[in-house]
Amino acid sequence: MKNKRIIFIFILIFLIIISILYYKKQKSGNNIISKSITDLKEYILNISSYEATISVEVNSNKNTNKYIIKQWYESPNFFKQEVQEPENIKGLIILYDGSDLNIKNSRLNLEKIYKDYNCLTNNTLSLNDFIMDCKNSEPKCIETEDEITLEVINGEKYDYYKRLTINKKNGMPTKMEIMDENKKNLVYILYNEITINEQINKDTM
Repeated sequence: MKNKRIIFIFILIFLIIISILYYKKQKSGNNIISKSITDLKEYILNISSYEATISVEVNSNKNTNKYIIKQWYESPNFFKQEVQEPENIKGLIILYDGSDLNIKNSRLNLEKIYKDYNCLTNNTLSLNDFIMDCKNSEPKCIETEDEITLEVINGEKYDYYKRLTINKKNGMPTKMEIMDENKKNLVYILYNEITINEQINKDTM
């Protein structure tokens, strides 16, 4: 009887410890469950760095082109983008270090450097470009049970509407859509993998 009581106490203590650890895990990291739309929006608009692998679908009047692209960004102005698919342009890199713009592809024996480049031209595929749009124009917020969508209107013919959809449970972007004035989808971006606000090792790039 005494042994059963000791075992019961050990089990109870074990369950209490597990419960405490689980609670701490839920409260830590990028997990922002129960945050409001305002909190999620502020979280996205204050991203200081990100690394992402994205699937991109570009639609024109004649055809649809698909790409797999790796992106790196670190505030205030470091940006790198590398094409992984399709095979014929694999390895095409755009690299901006805050001063010089470098476009290169070793497979195609291509390299062009623009010295003292004032700023990287607008890259609609970049998450940071969307963030800048939101800072310049108050985004519209659309909420569902699992997601929120931020929409901005640029008013440009081929960049009229931009929408970023965010998972409410972890605060991570899931997709971005770029549409014309008729809300025809011109560019569809799916975030296959993304990490936010982690230091990027630029020395290896």
